[in-house]
Amino acid sequence: MKPRHKQRIAGIVDRAERFFGEPVVRATAPGGEGRSSYRLIFKDRTVIATLRPNFRRTHLEAFVLRRLTREGSDTPECLGVDGELMFQSDVGGERLNLAIAEAAPERRLDLAQEAVAAIFRIQEAGRRQELHNALPHLGQNRDWINNLVQSTDALAEFSQGRAAGLDHAALATALACPGRQFVKWDCRSGNAAIGADGRLRWFDFEYSGARHGAEDIAWLIGDEAWPLSPAAMEQVVIDCFDPGCGHDRDAYLDYLAFYLTFHCIQRFKLIVKEARKRGWIAKARVRKYDDAGVHPEFAVQICRVGAYFAARRPETAAIGRDFEETGAVFLNILKDGLRQAETVTA
Repeated sequence: MKPRHKQRIAGIVDRAERFFGEPVVRATAPGGEGRSSYRLIFKDRTVIATLRPNFRRTHLEAFVLRRLTREGSDTPECLGVDGELMFQSDVGGERLNLAIAEAAPERRLDLAQEAVAAIFRIQEAGRRQELHNALPHLGQNRDWINNLVQSTDALAEFSQGRAAGLDHAALATALACPGRQFVKWDCRSGNAAIGADGRLRWFDFEYSGARHGAEDIAWLIGDEAWPLSPAAMEQVVIDCFDPGCGHDRDAYLDYLAFYLTFHCIQRFKLIVKEARKRGWIAKARVRKYDDAGVHPEFAVQICRVGAYFAARRPETAAIGRDFEETGAVFLNILKDGLRQAETVTA
């Protein structure tokens, strides 16, 4: 362990012992040394200590958790705040991203349904607590929206680049959405865990705010390491849909597909960027450290998801074709890699 990291943990342990008035038996970093959260093991319980980069994000997360736990138990409980350090209940060491990768097909579907249902319940809790009136409205900046829409250029290197001819201004207008619904944001599968009681809970609420609401589901489906097919996930959303979310179901699915199309491009860009910088990474390592999905199989998956949802609307159909061709490129990279591995093994 690096000296700087050891010093950081020692400081957190010292503050935790003063806050709770009892000694910490052991401290671990479940997400790796570079992450914000640490598991503190006391004599008769464990606590998660989360050290955010700034005071504001810590207190926003604490505020959100305190409000949400008034309504249900789909999130951790905020146990207290000490400056930029927040203490929260431990929701379990079995991360959803690992659990679903190792599960049998029927269990995968159950986990997907539990994850989506929990998101809808959390959003319902947010509505009851009127969090959409108390939190920042996300994705309202026109530059942010334009960046999403113009990112279609990332697929041109691997496809015919049909998306270049689209009306980007019209797409940006359709993508804009006022903040009427509480959203957790960053609902990647590594940000949920299954507790000893068997319940799935979501954590990491530092980026919470208000927007359409479908963005949270988009983060989950658009997680490149998520192993279910886009068609299966669309059906899960239909089965778990909350009619109280403020949207007609068909309109909700329509916007979900639209937003998800551009979200998948962002995830694809991240994969390519990191692959060029670091090379491909083993799938097991990606899941263990909840890293970007820098593996050809994950690149294929995000292209498959993007192609499926882009095809749902006429104005994004061209992006879907670009995704299909891009996915074929990375599928060939994956096949070549497997052939080389088989040759070496033989």
